[in-house]
Amino acid sequence: MSAELTHFNAQGQAHMVDVGEKQITHRIAVAEGRIDMQAATLNKILQGDNKKGDVLGIARIAGIMAAKTADLIPLCHPLALTRVDIELTPHLDRSCIHCQATVETHGQTGVEMEALTAVHIALLTIYDMCKAIDRGMTMESIRLLRKAGGKSGDWISNNPAS
Repeated sequence: MSAELTHFNAQGQAHMVDVGEKQITHRIAVAEGRIDMQAATLNKILQGDNKKGDVLGIARIAGIMAAKTADLIPLCHPLALTRVDIELTPHLDRSCIHCQATVETHGQTGVEMEALTAVHIALLTIYDMCKAIDRGMTMESIRLLRKAGGKSGDWISNNPAS
């Protein structure tokens, strides 16, 4: 992996990286994170007893929409995503919801930012929908798990899941 910051040109000015000469490859990124909450909050979500609606369903849609990052993150390339999958898994024993986002494309640049953004926004949506009953929720351990494709090849996190 290059130690060079690619979003700066030779003069130190920010620019969008030129990916025009890169090979089109199948690219995948998987990111994860979780939101910790009170047990009563998680139970309310699972019972579907939230005045704002289906918390997990709306969070899933928000994550899918958020994977389209070009308008959110400066210098991100607009990508034709071929797949966005958001898994939201409640854990009663830990009073949390785990989110895993898988994003794919066939393109000239990776989808790590898209997967990470999808996780953040899905978790933020859960927070927004439940903040009236639990303002102490915390989002934790948001990270890239793996990426595949492109010039730099495959990468897998060597950090254990938290």
